[in-house]
Amino acid sequence: MMKYKTLGVLASAMMFSLAACEEAREEENPGETDAVASATDGNTSGPTTGADSSGAGSTGEKLDIGNATTGMLPGCVGDGTCNEIDLLFVVDNSGTMGEEQLNLAANFPLLVEKLENIEDGEGNRVNPSVNIMVTTSDMGHPLCTPFQKADYTPRQGAPVYEGCNARINRFTGLEMEDPTVITEACTQNCPADVAPGQPFIHFDVAGSNVPNDDVGAALSCIGPQGIDGCGYEAPLESMLQAINGDACWNNPDQDRCDESEEWASLNKGFLRDDAVLAVVIITDESDCSVTPPGGFSYFTSDDSYWATNPETEGKQASSAVCWNAGVQCEDTDDDGVYESCSADSSAGALHSVDRYVSYLSWLREEREKEVIMLGILGVPPVTAHNIDPPFQPTEGGVLDLEYRDWVDGEFDGTAAGGDILPDEWAAGVTADVKRFQFGNVGPGCTGTDADGNFTGQAIPPVRVREVCESLNYTDEEGVDQIRCCVESICSTDFSPAIECLTGIIQETIGPAG
Repeated sequence: MMKYKTLGVLASAMMFSLAACEEAREEENPGETDAVASATDGNTSGPTTGADSSGAGSTGEKLDIGNATTGMLPGCVGDGTCNEIDLLFVVDNSGTMGEEQLNLAANFPLLVEKLENIEDGEGNRVNPSVNIMVTTSDMGHPLCTPFQKADYTPRQGAPVYEGCNARINRFTGLEMEDPTVITEACTQNCPADVAPGQPFIHFDVAGSNVPNDDVGAALSCIGPQGIDGCGYEAPLESMLQAINGDACWNNPDQDRCDESEEWASLNKGFLRDDAVLAVVIITDESDCSVTPPGGFSYFTSDDSYWATNPETEGKQASSAVCWNAGVQCEDTDDDGVYESCSADSSAGALHSVDRYVSYLSWLREEREKEVIMLGILGVPPVTAHNIDPPFQPTEGGVLDLEYRDWVDGEFDGTAAGGDILPDEWAAGVTADVKRFQFGNVGPGCTGTDADGNFTGQAIPPVRVREVCESLNYTDEEGVDQIRCCVESICSTDFSPAIECLTGIIQETIGPAG
């Protein structure tokens, strides 16, 4: 979660010349991966900020599936049991995510166990066929390019499938002095690399593509993504590019894929026609899925959404742009507590949330594909769950989430205290510093470790939450169908989040109607 120390790179990045920014901006124009290329060329540009998703079955503009599908999806196969699951993890790999990745990796064996033991609505073992892919939140950004390590390239939605020990450099931060090192986020749950032989993990009742069929160990190895990614996290766009049907990891039967050193040997794609699609997004900040190339100007030259740096008393670009240009809040009584906050991309800096809602709706309506989502985000800890599947939160979490401005003063966990963590308050950090760094939105939650020590804070979600909650619906019989689960990234135990994810999957994967 957010810590003052890890923001040094961002502060430094804001100081380099605008000329350098413009040069880097050209380098970061999406097109470096197959998915991004197909999403930005010609008629396959994907949903735009003006996409219309109103009305049942309306799709607006969308990514072209191309050859990735072969017709309408029947949803169930073989003996009539739906048993295919394609599970995508989008993991924030910015400098504040070490402890959270360690927590996540510790719960991966539980996830695999739950998936292996899923039952249908009649209590029969489903024996699912599961694909699991992991990617980062990094789509590339001109303010990050100058600080990337020589061996680092933003994945832009492409899978990460090497064991984390082979990527151990990823677990050293980007601070110029005394960088954060959290190699234990890898090594504690992955002492030696166990990895699949292709860009995603696959397992079913017959076996897997990982050594000794130790799927839990393999996921604990490829899951941690490190802490040296861009601080302008774009989990929604990374998700969209990861599930782009024209990407080589989803549709390898394309001539251009045969010409790629990375994808030439792949003969089966991650996404499958008959599979439930489950997406897990883990991040501690506001989504910053920038609209290229013009959207980058709001970070490099157009200061419309820049905040004032208290140290220089001048306006500078920071992560505050992501909130200021992507979210609109109402505070009618001007008390610093917002009656409501909603996604608003009218500025043109960020992609519209409708880009993602429309595409997921299209998968459901036109491809008859079940889509579910788990967000581990900046909301208060969940205090109670449904005791029956899908085990969704019933108390705490988003139900207790309050959108409000930062409050000056030292955080002590009481209503009378401020929002600034003790170490930061002692170092002179104020609410104005936080507004400069993240925008006019206080923390959605504050994390502590087992000893009660503060581990950091997280910005409340708006954009990711809206996309997730758009998946919930009421069926023809008037029954609410839960397809979104939002849990707290400040929790010390992610196992309830895993229970909720697999609970929703169990509700969707039952016997064919």
